[in-house]
Formats: sequence, structure tokens, C-alpha cells
Amino acid sequence: MIPLRPRRSALYMPGSNARALEKARTLAADTLIFDLEDAVAPEMKAVAREQVCDAVRSGDYGSREVVVRVNALDTPWGEADLIAAATAAPDAVLVPKVSSADALVAVGTRLRRLGAPERTRVWAMIETPLAILDAAAIASAAHDVDTRLSCFVMGTNDLAKDMRTRLAPGRATMLPWLMTALAAARAYGIDILDGVYNSLSDEIGLRAECEQGRDCGFDGKTLIHPNQIATANDVFAPSHAEIDAARVVIAAFERPENADKGAVAINGRMVERLHADMAKRVLALAEAIREREASA
Repeated sequence: MIPLRPRRSALYMPGSNARALEKARTLAADTLIFDLEDAVAPEMKAVAREQVCDAVRSGDYGSREVVVRVNALDTPWGEADLIAAATAAPDAVLVPKVSSADALVAVGTRLRRLGAPERTRVWAMIETPLAILDAAAIASAAHDVDTRLSCFVMGTNDLAKDMRTRLAPGRATMLPWLMTALAAARAYGIDILDGVYNSLSDEIGLRAECEQGRDCGFDGKTLIHPNQIATANDVFAPSHAEIDAARVVIAAFERPENADKGAVAINGRMVERLHADMAKRVLALAEAIREREASA
């Protein structure tokens, strides 16, 4: 099994805020998204770009995954952002407003020509109606090694604006689009992160939305404030009960008498071998989280 990288919590941080970039070194987020796009005013774009790339090059963020969200290539800042990011070599470059696979090919081609190391991957924001309609085609770009695509990130606020949809508790109107993007990501073997929760003081609502995203199958949640990290980390990590149950399932299939069986009975419940594969992933994720937190 390919080693898992926990992405329970992915915190957006404005690239123009030097204090925030410094504070990020102490936060428990699995992923830090240094933002050069929405969170930065036009007159601060150049300053933010320099600060973010200096921060990335410092390498002072431990085991945290560091991602740079650039401006779109068709904006006045996009090309300069991509050049700077390629040189700084973050773990990933997050591309906004992706609505076609061609956009990712263009980004991947530029990164290669700019000499970005192979380990710098590309993430795609799914935040437009066209992106939802073409989600499978966009995700299929992951099979083209030049695109470097490894993760979808849901931009639920932009999606709601373009769809003229109200963001109500439970997200009933949003769920079909979330699941469409999730199915596309899973079909082509890439990770996917849920959109942000806009309230900074509603921990109950945040937890409910994290639990919904986890149950749908998302790998983690994007966040807008450090006080949301603990909740996301808790919800998207396997619980002690899940870890114990996974060990029981794996142990059952490892018994010699069950070596050739496709299903066994455990505590009065029929369990198939596919459940053993799921259990192995639970334990692998739990171990990856332990290692990440130990090396933070």
C-alpha cells in the first residue's frame, strides 16, 4: 500500500500576512495553504508572493504539507506566481477556477519548463458549474504525468455563488455536486478535500459538517481559522473504536483456517475480504497521523 499522507485539516492562510506565516509553524494542521489569490488584495500580490516563497524555501514547517494557491494564469499575477512557486518548490501548487483538463496540462507544462521538482504536485480547485459538469474529465488528467494532479479541493463558496444556491445547514443542495466531484476523484485515484465552513464560532455546526464530509468520503476539510483545526483533525482521524475493530477484522482473515475464505463471521456479522482491505487503510491512516504528529 502506498504510504498515506494525512490531510484531515488544510488551513488557508493569507500570503500577505507575515505573522500568520510565522504562526503556521506551530499549528497542528496537516496541510497549510498559503494563499496568493482570494485572500490577497491586488496591491499586495507582489508582497504576498515574495513572503510566501521565502516561507516555503525556509523549510521550517516540519511534517506539515505546504501548498501555494496561485492566481489563475489568465490574471495579471498568475504567471509570476507560477514562476515563483516553481522556484520555491512547495509540496503542491493549488490552481483556482479549474474548469477543464487543458488548464491543468498548461500548468503542468509550465512547471516542468520552469524546473519545478517532480515532488511538487498540482491540486485543482473545483468551484465552477463547468468544473462539476466536467469533473471526471478533469480528474482523468491525473493519468497524464505531466499534469502532476493529485488532489481536488472543493470551493463551495464560489460554487454556491455561481449556482445561486443558498448555503443552508446540512448542505442538501450542495451534496449532489460534492458527490459528483468525489466520485470523479476516486475514479482516478486522487484525494479530495471538502470546502470551508464559514462560521468561526459555531463549533457544533463545524463538527456536523466535518462529520458529513467524512461520511461522504472526503479526506479532510479546508479551513479558514486555526480554531477549526482541532475539530477537523478529530473527526477525520480514525477513532479508537474504529482502530480496534479494524484490528479484529484483519486478525480474523489472517487465521490459517480463513486463508481461502472470501467472507467470515465476526461477532455475529458477516464480513467480506474487502472489509479487511478497508481495515488495513484505517490502520495505515492512524499510523500516518501518529508519525506526522510525532514529527511536527
